[in-house]
Amino acid sequence: MQENKQPSEIQGELPERSEGESVPPQPTNEQAQPEMDTMPRLEETLRQAELKAAEHHDAWLRARAETENVRRRAQEDIAKASKFAAEKFAAGMLPVKDSLEAALASEKQTLESLREGVELTLKQLNAAFQNAGLAEEDPAGQKFDPNKHQAISAIEAEGEPNTVLNVLQKGYLLHGRVIRPAMVMVSKAKGA
Repeated sequence: MQENKQPSEIQGELPERSEGESVPPQPTNEQAQPEMDTMPRLEETLRQAELKAAEHHDAWLRARAETENVRRRAQEDIAKASKFAAEKFAAGMLPVKDSLEAALASEKQTLESLREGVELTLKQLNAAFQNAGLAEEDPAGQKFDPNKHQAISAIEAEGEPNTVLNVLQKGYLLHGRVIRPAMVMVSKAKGA
């Protein structure tokens, strides 16, 4: 255990220095670090950054290639869908054509057998239309709808004006979209 000494007592214990002799500077903490350690750490950090940059660039190239492949496949699918859109409808129409050819090939036809054949063919045609989403628009007695009907003329008649009196040609809708409006004659108020 050291005794508590007065400064005057400690001064006497320090080695004596001659006049003009200076105290050598003590190194600071920053100067104590060797400069040689700093350069390898910077080089390693730069190397790691370059490796990461190379990984990111490679990932970007792969992502861009995948995006291009997806876009190309989508364009091919759209082209195929457009090209073969009528495939189902065409398949439904083939029995109709077969029936018509069979009717023409038969030499012993009566009026009754011909009518039966035409009715059968019409059923096949209606089935093909239904399977394709093609619906008939026959608006007789309905309110005139300019979105689905084309009025050819207006006739004075009893009852509510703008009612379809006569259908000159049926209309057709494909999945709800009009592909041919019904040609109709509509009523108008007397004296209008």
